[in-house]
Parts: sequence; structure tokens; C-alpha cells
Amino acid sequence: MRGGITAVRNTPYEGYMGRRMTKEEAKRRIARVIRGELTDVEREVLLAYYIQEQKIPAIAQERGVNKSSVSRALNRAEKKLKKYLKY
Repeated sequence: MRGGITAVRNTPYEGYMGRRMTKEEAKRRIARVIRGELTDVEREVLLAYYIQEQKIPAIAQERGVNKSSVSRALNRAEKKLKKYLKY
């Protein structure tokens, strides 16, 4: 034992959930989630923010809503994506 740390080898990681998905699998899953799991508002806000690279105030002004409404929709969309992309 060196420096008070012991090495642990070949110990199964309790949080391990299988192999990692490929980039192509991830892309297909993202597209499926965007099409099937997000509401129209969540989808529009997510695409405007990440694909069109618009800022939240610009999206809010374009849609005629508060910045907080856009922020909440974006947050909901991100949570749904994260939930369905866990592997």
C-alpha cells in the first residue's frame, strides 16, 4: 500500500450498464426522442437553441413569450433527452 490508497482490480462497477452506444446509435436515438417524445414547443426551442444557435432572449421574442418560458421548455427537453439517452 502506497500513500494510503489501495488498488482495486477486476471489481465490477455497480453503475455499469453495458456497452457504450456508437455515435450512429446515439444519433438515431436522439432523432427518435426529438420526433417522438418532445412536445412541439420543446422541439422548436431545442432546435432553435442548439441547431440555429439562437439565444434564449431571441427565441422568446420570436415566439412572443417570456424568457423564462423558453428556458423552462429547453430544460424539459434536455431532461427528456438525458433520460432517453442513458445507456
